[in-house]
Amino acid sequence: MIPAAQAAAEAHGFLSPTGVEIAFLLVGLVTLGAALVTVTTRQLVHAALWLVVALGGLAVEYLLLTAEFIAWVQVLIYVGSVVVLLLFGLMLTKAPIGRSPDADSGNRPAAVAVAVAAAAALVWVVVDAFRTTWIDLDGAVQGSTKVSGEFLFRHWVLPFEALSVLLLAALVGAIVLSRKKKEGER
Repeated sequence: MIPAAQAAAEAHGFLSPTGVEIAFLLVGLVTLGAALVTVTTRQLVHAALWLVVALGGLAVEYLLLTAEFIAWVQVLIYVGSVVVLLLFGLMLTKAPIGRSPDADSGNRPAAVAVAVAAAAALVWVVVDAFRTTWIDLDGAVQGSTKVSGEFLFRHWVLPFEALSVLLLAALVGAIVLSRKKKEGER
């Protein structure tokens, strides 16, 4: 007789998704909706808060893919640092809290065209890059802390450091822009 787990695995197919796959799809739709609201809202603070929802949704997607380390990095770095830095920048530069009519330049059709072209190019590059890539099921679990940490700290240390310098420069720039000039100062 075939064990129940093996029979369930064999019966599982594209038309019979598991609960994790359904949750992945639902969280993905919420994340996509939050991302769309982020770029279409005319209120800067609301855009920053919707960005928190979108980045948090990505962290949940990583958890559903059993990549806990990457999920916590997403929460700590992007939700915890980048969005806080963005909100500080908004507060320090005295950005308007309500609607911002000057935030829309009227180039929406061009922006949509560029976004669609960039998305198509990104999908093409990813599909082309991973077309012949196979996952080694006998090795360490992909997405685990050990594998992810070794890969990140071996190949991506310099870009992470460059990003931290960029974020620091943005914060210093926001502080400089927010300072009031006294009379007699240049």
